[in-house]
Amino acid sequence: MTQTSRLAGTPLSILDLAHVRQGSTAAEAYANSVTLARHAEKLGYKRFWLAEHHNISGVASAATALLIGQVATATSAIRVGSGGIMLPNHSPYIIAEQFGTLETLFSGRIDLGLGRAPGGDYAVARAMRKDFRPNGEDFPALLEELRGYLAPAKPGQPVTAYPGAGTNVPIWLLGSSGFNAALAGELGLPFAFAAHFQPDNLLPALELYRRSFRPSAMLDRPYAMAGIPVIAAETDEEAEYLATTPQQMFLNLIRNHPGPLVPPVRSLDWNAIEQQTVEAKFRAAVVGSPETIRRKLELFLDRTQVDELIVATNPYDFQARLRSYEILAEVAGLAQHADEIQPDIPLEARQAVTR
Repeated sequence: MTQTSRLAGTPLSILDLAHVRQGSTAAEAYANSVTLARHAEKLGYKRFWLAEHHNISGVASAATALLIGQVATATSAIRVGSGGIMLPNHSPYIIAEQFGTLETLFSGRIDLGLGRAPGGDYAVARAMRKDFRPNGEDFPALLEELRGYLAPAKPGQPVTAYPGAGTNVPIWLLGSSGFNAALAGELGLPFAFAAHFQPDNLLPALELYRRSFRPSAMLDRPYAMAGIPVIAAETDEEAEYLATTPQQMFLNLIRNHPGPLVPPVRSLDWNAIEQQTVEAKFRAAVVGSPETIRRKLELFLDRTQVDELIVATNPYDFQARLRSYEILAEVAGLAQHADEIQPDIPLEARQAVTR
C-alpha cells in the first residue's frame, strides 16, 4: 500500500523581505524579488507575499504595497500579497485604497495579510503613527474599520474607499502568538503563523485558532498556514553551509547589529547563549538535501496539520536561492500542477481562494 504524502497535497507559497546582500543595493534586491516571483509562478507556487519591515538595515520591503504592485505586474497567475501589512502603522482607510487599487489592477490575485506588530522598533513606530499603541490593543478596531471599507458601500456611508469598496480583498491574520490566532478564529478568517522566527508558539496558536473558529462568509472551516525557513541543496552539507547566512542574520539581530545578508561561513563565531538563541529562532527550519527536505516536511505537516506552507529561503547567493525553491518544488511535485493555476478568480468564487 502506498503511503499518502501530505506534502504532495499541500500548497506551497513564498515569503520575501527583499533582503539586500552585503556589497549590493536595494535595487538589486527588488530585481531579485521580481525574478524569484516569475520563477515561482513557473514552478507552481501558489502565493508570493512581501513583508512590511522598517528601520532594519538590509531589509528593503518597507513600501510593501508598491512592491506588491511591481511583482504583480511582472507575473500573471501567482497570487501576490502582504505577509503582512502591519495595520497599527497605518490608517485603515489608506490601506483600503491601496489594496482596493491593487485588486482593481490585478483582479483575483491580491491577498491582504495583516499583523499587529510594528515591523520595527518603537521609535520607528512612533515616527509612523504618533498615537501608536505598542501592545496592539487597537488592532481589532482597526481591522473592523478596514473590513468595512473593503465591503460594499452602504447607503449614507460618510466615507467610502474608492477604489476599495466592494473589492472584498481576501484578508488573512498573521501572528506569532495567540492573539491573532483567536481573533482569526472568531472572525472566520484564514490564519498564518510566523514560525520562521517564533516557532515555539506554533502548536498552541494553531490549537487556539482551530478551537476558536466560527464559520464565516469567507471560510466554512479553519485554514492555517505556517511560515518556515527552508534551504534545500544537492547535499545536506551544502544546505547546512548555505544556512549559515540566515543564522548570521539572526545572530546580528540578537547583537543589535542588523545588516545585509552576509556570505556563508564554515563555522559560526558565537557564545553558548547566542547559539541557543539562534537555534531557538531557527527551530522550525528545514535544511538539507531533497530526501532530507521531503522527510522533515512530511513530519512537520503531520505534526501541525497546516493547510499550506509559506517558505522563507535566504541564502547569500541568489542562484542558490532559486535552486532551493526548485528543489522544494520538485520534492513536492508542484510542477505537475503548475498549469492548473488560474490567473483570474471570479468575485463569487472568493470563498475558495484559500482552499
